[in-house]
Amino acid sequence: MSQQQDGAIRDARTLGVPKMLLLGLQHMFAMFGATILVPVLTNTYFEGEGLSIQVTLVCAGLGTLFFHVCSKFKVPAFLGSSFAFLGGYATVAGMNTGKFADMTMGEKLPYACGGVVVAGLLYLVLALVIKVLGVKKVMRFLPPVVTGPIIICIGLSLAPSAVSNASTNWFIAIIAFAVIVIFNIWGKGMFKIIPILMGVVVSYAVAFAMNAVGMTNPDGSVILDFSGVAAASWVGLPPFQICKFDISAILVMAPIALAAMMEHIGDMSAISATVGENFIEDPGLHRTLMGDGLATSLSAFFGGPANTTYGENTGVLELSKVYDPRVIRLAAIFAVVLGFIPKVAEVIGSMPASIIGGVSFMLYGMISAIGVRNVVENKVDFTKSRNLIIAAVILVTGLGFSDGLTFTVFGTSITLTALALAAILGIVLNLILPGNDYVFGENPEADQHRGVNMKP
Repeated sequence: MSQQQDGAIRDARTLGVPKMLLLGLQHMFAMFGATILVPVLTNTYFEGEGLSIQVTLVCAGLGTLFFHVCSKFKVPAFLGSSFAFLGGYATVAGMNTGKFADMTMGEKLPYACGGVVVAGLLYLVLALVIKVLGVKKVMRFLPPVVTGPIIICIGLSLAPSAVSNASTNWFIAIIAFAVIVIFNIWGKGMFKIIPILMGVVVSYAVAFAMNAVGMTNPDGSVILDFSGVAAASWVGLPPFQICKFDISAILVMAPIALAAMMEHIGDMSAISATVGENFIEDPGLHRTLMGDGLATSLSAFFGGPANTTYGENTGVLELSKVYDPRVIRLAAIFAVVLGFIPKVAEVIGSMPASIIGGVSFMLYGMISAIGVRNVVENKVDFTKSRNLIIAAVILVTGLGFSDGLTFTVFGTSITLTALALAAILGIVLNLILPGNDYVFGENPEADQHRGVNMKP
């Protein structure tokens, strides 16, 4: 058996095919709750015409396999849906000027996906720069004093959505929230890795029981509607759709790539620390960024969400001590197969808004808290005026420009969102103000916690 002294298994083939299949299923379930939550949430923004759960699962599986090809089959990482782009989807859904004025929500979605395609391609730019200059020189321009406040803004800008959904039935929302907290804090083994999934399952069971005895939401509406489930087939093609491009939607989504790329770098650091191999050097951060970026662009091109390496699956690596990337690729295949089962997608799609609100209460708050953690663990010195100025400008801009900044160039209406403005100003101020002393790699443990995943 291929093991180290710590008991880690690096070649799962020694365990036999049945155990490898079970380990693959475990990884699929670890990513499942968070991955499907992204299309569920975007459907609330786009009034039921958002991202498809089937397409999301297929793109997550294929994106993972593509990432493994780009990273020379060495990195045991799964690519699931990125939460970083949720604020961008919500912003595009709310756009009602220029060409978006007369569009239905379903017509706006492809433009949001087009923005994600461009955001994914920005990974390739960073990958090339890192390949040429080295990661330490590049990360000097993206220190935690910039990335931390941007991540804080992503979470806080979504807070009203969480309250709105939870208010449809506070009882169910509180159950979803409480279950996530209980499993995240006191859960054991695999259950600690999947608190979001458990929160959804338990609160859905409560909602099902309440609906069965004739209870309704406070406004009189039914708690669960299974009409779509009954009509759905067991096997069917996912509803892929080709993205569209518009400069305003691109400017909404593209700056979010900054936070998503920091998430990727943090996850690569975390996986390297967990497995005991330096994946930032071999196969190289430029290769993993390229794989993540291309997977994101390909997913969005066909109507899927942005992809990102998943902290949930890093937790499974730590739990199981099985570090073989082959197991992750099995999980990816399972995800693709599940994406061709419409009835499962409809069951998930029937989830009450109150459950989404309860989960979002935790999720959006944790996104912001991870931004704070990024600042704290990297020991950003706020006794320095430059750091205070950068953080203050990012926070006020990111939260204050609720409608963004709209201007016209050559007859084309362009909107820069609050997050885009915040990212631009933060990077520029960090570049021109003296005293930047951040060096990537000096504090590896802090560098692991730079992203917006639900890390155990």
